[in-house]
Amino acid sequence: MDTGTRPTDFVALGQAGSEHYAGLETFPNPGVSHVEMTSDELAAVCPITGQPDLYIASIEYSPTDRCLESKSLKLYLNGFRNEGHFCEALAVKIRDDVAQALELPSEKVRVMLEQKARGGITITATS
Repeated sequence: MDTGTRPTDFVALGQAGSEHYAGLETFPNPGVSHVEMTSDELAAVCPITGQPDLYIASIEYSPTDRCLESKSLKLYLNGFRNEGHFCEALAVKIRDDVAQALELPSEKVRVMLEQKARGGITITATS
């Protein structure tokens, strides 16, 4: 992979707030074979009722050339706060976006969203 086509400086890392978000950022893989990132700060709204849905998100991948920078992931996940998504579709969207950022086939990225109980039902969707 030609690393010269990607910026070497992070846009969001080291900056306060979210106004510096520039998309999912990556860095050269230092030699790890598996990465798992978990966040309990993902929120979206039900596209039908507009009610808030809170999630625990787990993202796993086996990197080749690139790894995902965590602050850009946090800002990316925060971007769903006011968007309407079903849990299952959101898991697929996150998987596809992460795979694209890492230049991996989507089957090499696993996303599991656990929607916290609302109405007595907890949903877990894996892509």
